[in-house]
Amino acid sequence: MSNTADDGRADGSPPSTAEFTPERVLSVFQDRVDQAKPLTATDVMDALGCSRKTAHNKLDVLVERGDLETRKVGARSRVWWIPFSQLVGPGTEPQQDREPPVEHSIADADLPGTGDVLDDRRAALRAAYEYLRENPDTDAGKLITEVFQEHPAGYKTADEWWDAIGPALEDLPQVDLAADHEHVWHYVGG
Repeated sequence: MSNTADDGRADGSPPSTAEFTPERVLSVFQDRVDQAKPLTATDVMDALGCSRKTAHNKLDVLVERGDLETRKVGARSRVWWIPFSQLVGPGTEPQQDREPPVEHSIADADLPGTGDVLDDRRAALRAAYEYLRENPDTDAGKLITEVFQEHPAGYKTADEWWDAIGPALEDLPQVDLAADHEHVWHYVGG
C-alpha cells in the first residue's frame, strides 16, 4: 500500500499520532451536512487515515471534554455524535429559535396551494407561530391583526386566511387552543 496525502505526509512517511488532534477528529463530525448523524470509529479512521487505536483515543478525549457523546450499539460496536446542545449552541434552539419538530410540522401542514403560493402560506403559518411564541396567550383577533397584513399568503380577506392558517396553527407542537369561550390561544412550549 502506498502512502498518499490521505494516509501520510507529503514526503510519503506515515502520519504521526500528534497530527491527529482531537480538533481534527471533531472536524470529521462538524464538516458534514448531517452533523447529528452518529459515526463509528471506522468512519473516523477512513476520513483521517489513522489507526483504530488513535481514533478511539481521540474520540475518548472528545467525550471527556463534552464535545461528543457515545453509546454502545450491539455487542462490540460503539457510535459517537455531536450533542444536541453543541449543534444549536448553549441556551438557543435551532433554526432561528424554532424547534425542528415545528419546522417539520410547518412543512407537512395541510395548506392549500402549490409552489410559491404554498411557500407563502407556510411562511404565514410560521409567522403566526412566531407571534404566538412571543405572545403566549393571545386571541385569534390579535393573531389575525398582527400577522395577516404582513403575510396575506394570497388570501384577500382575513377570514379566508384564518380558515386555512388557524387549523394548521392548532396542529403545531406546543400550541393549545383553550376550551373556553374566549378562544384564547396558548403557546405552551416556553
